[in-house]
Amino acid sequence: MFFSQAGARPRTWEATPSERKKWVEVFKACDEDNKGYLSREDFKVAVVTLFGYKPSKIEANSVMSSINPNTSGILLGEFLNIVRKKKEAQLYRNEIRHIFTAFDRHYRGYLTLEDFQKAFKRVAPKLPERIILEVFRMSWKWNHTVCIPLYSLC
Repeated sequence: MFFSQAGARPRTWEATPSERKKWVEVFKACDEDNKGYLSREDFKVAVVTLFGYKPSKIEANSVMSSINPNTSGILLGEFLNIVRKKKEAQLYRNEIRHIFTAFDRHYRGYLTLEDFQKAFKRVAPKLPERIILEVFRMSWKWNHTVCIPLYSLC
């Protein structure tokens, strides 16, 4: 992960009141029998509803192991925090893809040193060439390729 290894972190993101309301509605709709919490299966349905994919067994296990052990499932507050973090990560990945696409002017799915140099000349014309080369070399070390594929950035 190029950007996270370089020290960049997703910005804290806050949901709008309408998004938060939607998340609460999804929580209530997925809370079978109005237990006040989501079971593992309830959580999976909620993720499908909000994000359009079924979470893997590993993701579900990770979430279930992170909740308060004194509860039988995911409480509303925990659910809202989980969803906010997932949305934050989703926005961060989208931002990385957008930046990558701007750098990948030939739509090849990877960045060459020339792509890097041209992009940095446009966005940071006073940045020394040695810095651009160092960033590219660092990326190369992580990927062991002559170019930087998109999947390595997300």
